Amino acid sequence: MNKFLHFTFCFFLFYTAAFTQDKPVHFNISTERKNDSLVDLIIKAKLDKGFFLFSAKPKNADDAFISQLNLDSNSSKYLIDTNVVQSLNINSIKDTKTNSLFSGYYDSATFKYHLKIKNTNSVNIKGSFAWLGKINDEFPSREENFKTRISAIKANPVSISAINSQPKSWLGFFWIGLLAGLLTVFLPCLYPLFPITVTFFLNRYGSRRQGVKSALIYSLFIILIYGIPTTALTLIFGESTLYKISVNPITNLIFFSIFIAFAISFFGLFEVTLPSSWSTKTDKLAGKGGYGGLFFMALTLVIVSFSCTGIVAGQLLSYLSSGGIKAGPIAGMFGFGTGLAFPFTILALFPSLIKTLPKSGGWLNTVKVSFAFIELALALKFLSNVDLIYHWRLLDREVFIALWIVIAVLLGFYLLGKLKFYHDSEVEYITIVRLFFSIAAFAFALYMLPGIWGAPLKALSGWVPPDYTQDFKLGSYQNNNITSTTANKTAALPPQKLADNLAAPFGLTAYFDLNEGIAAAKILHKPIMLDFTGHSCANCRKMESQVWSDPEVLKRITNNFILVSLYVDEPTSLQPNEIYKNAKGDAIENEGDRNIDYEITKFGINSQPLYMFIDANQNVLSDIKYGYDPNINKFIHHLDEVKAKFESESE
Repeated sequence: MNKFLHFTFCFFLFYTAAFTQDKPVHFNISTERKNDSLVDLIIKAKLDKGFFLFSAKPKNADDAFISQLNLDSNSSKYLIDTNVVQSLNINSIKDTKTNSLFSGYYDSATFKYHLKIKNTNSVNIKGSFAWLGKINDEFPSREENFKTRISAIKANPVSISAINSQPKSWLGFFWIGLLAGLLTVFLPCLYPLFPITVTFFLNRYGSRRQGVKSALIYSLFIILIYGIPTTALTLIFGESTLYKISVNPITNLIFFSIFIAFAISFFGLFEVTLPSSWSTKTDKLAGKGGYGGLFFMALTLVIVSFSCTGIVAGQLLSYLSSGGIKAGPIAGMFGFGTGLAFPFTILALFPSLIKTLPKSGGWLNTVKVSFAFIELALALKFLSNVDLIYHWRLLDREVFIALWIVIAVLLGFYLLGKLKFYHDSEVEYITIVRLFFSIAAFAFALYMLPGIWGAPLKALSGWVPPDYTQDFKLGSYQNNNITSTTANKTAALPPQKLADNLAAPFGLTAYFDLNEGIAAAKILHKPIMLDFTGHSCANCRKMESQVWSDPEVLKRITNNFILVSLYVDEPTSLQPNEIYKNAKGDAIENEGDRNIDYEITKFGINSQPLYMFIDANQNVLSDIKYGYDPNINKFIHHLDEVKAKFESESE
């Protein structure tokens, strides 16, 4: 009775205010077709300054203070009224007179209602949007009437968002490789070769024109040396070959060993070079002149500088191979060669620039030792990949972070001259450059320190081990907005396969076997969110840390979907009865190979992270190949669209 009197009193205030002031809210109502059976009715509201518009809720919500969509009898049958999507700039205010808490918007608001209308039908949608608001002590209210027609279409429309969500083009990979190649130019192994090589061209070939021509051809050969092997491997063994090589634990162990050897070498214990006979033979061949001589000169440079360039090229190739485009690694390595060869071309065209280069000296040794610390940190990253793949749990998150902190602190002390090696020059004073780099090293260590106790460290989410390997946390992740029902959770069997070694972030429940996920989806009547991921996938960890951690995203994944995380580099062997041969005749013998084969066969792409959505019958709910994208609102919108599509097809 009290609630009825309370509502009646406020209702009277609403209509009193509605006829005593101008309209404080302005609407724009439109429709947008999302797929062959789903249309969004979009209501955008622009609010006057100081006006508060109440949020919209489903018709059966137990709340009197709401705005609400009302459709006529012919239109209401198309409405999926349990899927009202509202803009995220929602606010809460408390009214002192009624002692009530209201939810709503200032400035602007957007409401989306999902309509189930096939693309072969033409439908007139007629209704009104009854809005309630508050300004000062008044509660204005009116209805915005509208009528719109949704026309039939002859063919399925192409979703713009689907096009924009495709993986990066080969040109994007080329630019990534080019940037990596340019950065390699500044490494200590390569720097001394510039003036020697360019001066050689200009002196040996007499005229400047001939010297420039030879330098350009020489640069072209550098590009080909990096690009052709990658092309050959991809064309001969298939598009996933380089990715499998890059995530293979043996490969990661090899890179770990190489990085450790290079780090010790840069510290000054010994010099790491490829066999001297290689460079000697190529150097002799280079002396013969002609195009053949230029090729072997380029090959000599690649071999001599391998201790620096090999590290960057290996890390780059690992990243490029996970992009899902067959030409990605090829374009990236051609870009890497271009970036590496670019300085030789510029110095050959403008030889006077050689005089502006600083001479080698003690500063170059400082750079080498500094890179030794960095290579030591990167070596731990490769070892961490192996640790995750084999589930050793030697480099759990807090151990890994502690080691990186120690390395960063030692680097800071070295740059300040407090830590010296036998081959270091005497540091009479600290330059501004060394000071700033030492500050950066100490700041980096200080930033990582809270991570030992469980801080998210979002900036390093792609580098440090995942959150589930953290043994010690001061506080667990809590999200009060997640309100999934216990009854639904216990209706399906919990994850069994691989659950002892794997875990989803932020306390999410995830299945690591597709069949288990499908069984749960059938019981709970939910769509399946396929999370194609990997132990060594940096962008997967970034997506989880930057996007999944948002409370609204967590709420939707928990309540609306069955999460199935499929690791494409999981080495656990399949049972004998599960082993099979794929379309190419290759034997699929472990979980990772089966997951990556399913990804390629079902969705035609090899990329991680990849989020695809299916129902319990494995029907695809969205054609959008959703990869790494740190836009939280975009991901929320995508989840809501998939959920609406699932419900519209389930009716």
